[in-house]
Amino acid sequence: MKKKNLMHSLPIALGMLLLFSSCGDDKSSQQAQRAPQAPTLPVVTIPTKTVTAYTTYPASIEGIVNSQVQAKISGYITDVLVDEGQKVKKGETLFRLETQTLSQDAAAARANVNAAQVEVDKLKPLVEKNIISNVQLETAKAKLQQAKSGYNSIAANIDYGNIKSPVDGYVGSINLRKGALVSPSSQIPMTTVADISKVYAYFSMNEKEYLDFIQNAEGKTIEEKIKKMPKVRLLLANGSLYEEEGTIETINSQVNANTGSISFRAIFDNPSRILTNGNSGKIQIPKVFTDALVVPQEATFEQQGSVYVYKVGQDSTATSTKITIAAEVENLYVVEAGLEKGDKIVAKGANKLRGDTKIKPQEMPFDSIAKPIEKVFR
Repeated sequence: MKKKNLMHSLPIALGMLLLFSSCGDDKSSQQAQRAPQAPTLPVVTIPTKTVTAYTTYPASIEGIVNSQVQAKISGYITDVLVDEGQKVKKGETLFRLETQTLSQDAAAARANVNAAQVEVDKLKPLVEKNIISNVQLETAKAKLQQAKSGYNSIAANIDYGNIKSPVDGYVGSINLRKGALVSPSSQIPMTTVADISKVYAYFSMNEKEYLDFIQNAEGKTIEEKIKKMPKVRLLLANGSLYEEEGTIETINSQVNANTGSISFRAIFDNPSRILTNGNSGKIQIPKVFTDALVVPQEATFEQQGSVYVYKVGQDSTATSTKITIAAEVENLYVVEAGLEKGDKIVAKGANKLRGDTKIKPQEMPFDSIAKPIEKVFR
């Protein structure tokens, strides 16, 4: 009986063993299917390049000559002979003032001159004949000179009624029109004449920026450093780049006590008269990085104020690596520390990775990732 029961039990045991074995295979297959697949990501090799970075500072624009036009005498404006924006020459009449009263005074002064001259002419022969003393003649001559001075003063005031341009340039806003009363004490100028064939661009650096800039500039003295400074660019208010390059001419030797900044002055040619008084812009000072490590900005991500990339090891493991940025050039970062030439980094999708991650690297040419982004303005 025992032998018969054993014969019946053996097939059952084998069946159960096969069942459990099959279940184990199914679980292993499901686990294998559920295991995350290594993502395929583009990878680039870090090169060195010579690039130029630009540091930008707000700037205000003025003509090289910016002369206010003021009246030297009091009077009403009878004529405005120019218009705003008109080109004028030095000495050209811009305004005329009413001088009728002065003309009447001039006529009276001229009569005094004539009377004094008659007196001198009358006394001369009398002195020669010793009829009168020479003192009387000299007194008459002094009165004649006094009369002439009075007349010349009035004549000069009449001429001041013709208000002329002090310089060659272009007329600015005309603040006072026909019929307005002007005087030498007026706070508002009648107009401004500016020479804008060249313009000054004024900009400032804080104390730290100034020290970093001046210590890294070529030359031993400030004068040598200014002479050797690179040409600067001007970014206009509409975002376009001004066609002429400028030269830094002067650096203020004192720190502004109110702002803690140091002012610079650059000069630009302005043949087309695009720039004028009151324009604003941004000065761009270049700095050349020779054989510098560069990474595409697209390959980086920020975390707690620091910049990271994912560096790819020989075993295809991507590891987050902190880098130090020296400058920004278009869509590239110049790397000061954290990477070496020849290192491979994840070019796109780095911000989606977490921790050390196995990837399938897809090698890409560096320039295909780092090409400049075309800007479209609407």
